[in-house]
Amino acid sequence: MKKATTANIGAFPGNVPADCHPTIRRAVEYWLSIHPAEGLPGRQHLDPVNIPDLLPDLRLVDIVGDPPRFRYRIAGTRICEFFGGELTGRWYEDTLENFKGSRTEKDFLSLMETREPSWRLGRPLFAMAKDFANVERVYLPFARNGHDVDMIMSVQVFHSETWEQA
Repeated sequence: MKKATTANIGAFPGNVPADCHPTIRRAVEYWLSIHPAEGLPGRQHLDPVNIPDLLPDLRLVDIVGDPPRFRYRIAGTRICEFFGGELTGRWYEDTLENFKGSRTEKDFLSLMETREPSWRLGRPLFAMAKDFANVERVYLPFARNGHDVDMIMSVQVFHSETWEQA
């Protein structure tokens, strides 16, 4: 049984642990590398050419309106395979049953306020993930103006074996 901890020893911002999955680590390191001198990176800083290894597991989520709604800007091939079809341009509430009020929606809203990366490892929340013991994911905030979060980069890894959280 593999072990993952939620202890963050200062290596990453937010609640991202130092011993997260290498794919998650790579996403956070990239996000940190494109940070401007002040504020958050925006879509204008993200260049997919620099992260081809992450693209299959990556989602870019647009935040639209007030109250905010969430729309897939881009969904990687593994994400689309998992959901059974193309997601680009679709609204979250149209693709995930019970999205409104879900932990995912709450995580998105919290990220908009905290402006910090958000990491989670645990049992999948949606029925289509029943074949996986755990899903590990990170949400990374983006803000075109450096302050107001208007996009989220999400990278997730599905674990077929159980990870024990310390």
